[in-house]
Amino acid sequence: MKKMLTKQANPESGKKTKETVIHSALKLFNMGGYDGTSVRAIAADAGVNIALVSYYFGGKQGLLEYLMASFYEGYLEVMERAAKEAEEKGGTGGSRLVYVADALIRYQQKYLYLSRFVHREMTLDNQLVRELMASYLMKEKYLLSQLFEQVDPGMQNDPLSADFAILQYRDMIMMPFLQPQFLRKVFYLTPSEPSFRTNYLRYIRHWAKKVIGCASG
Repeated sequence: MKKMLTKQANPESGKKTKETVIHSALKLFNMGGYDGTSVRAIAADAGVNIALVSYYFGGKQGLLEYLMASFYEGYLEVMERAAKEAEEKGGTGGSRLVYVADALIRYQQKYLYLSRFVHREMTLDNQLVRELMASYLMKEKYLLSQLFEQVDPGMQNDPLSADFAILQYRDMIMMPFLQPQFLRKVFYLTPSEPSFRTNYLRYIRHWAKKVIGCASG
């Protein structure tokens, strides 16, 4: 082990090896699920010694936690930045919702395998998911509440409507990456294609007009 780690002394080399392990893990997790994928299979696909998975992540559970946290940290950063940019640009409330949705869909397209895997894992009931809900998902709800307060301050007078709008908006953004087969087979939309974002945003823009009662801009 010490001899092998010496070969990874170059920081750039180590970074590339770590990224290779992550890529292989996501590919295999999407194909066979987390429980159906072994550390040995990940190491074999990545072409590295199995000990490297433990070295970088502390094992398969550590790899899972790393992937989940990485997704949400990036996702929430994009959401927060896009909301600020939308506010600075001005425009109608509907256009702000579309702008943020666009940024989040771009993020999920960029990290397609990671997005699919995380969304699927979040449907499970386990300790890690509960911990994520207590941290990342509560921050997500806070950011979305702020966004909707900017879009329609009057909505805060009806908490039930505000919460329901947040739930709908969030589900519209995440659903394509949780259920890509449904969209592809029923609506002929493929989330991995570049044209998907343009076409799908039409639905969100229409929703902003009808449900939120805002002009789309």
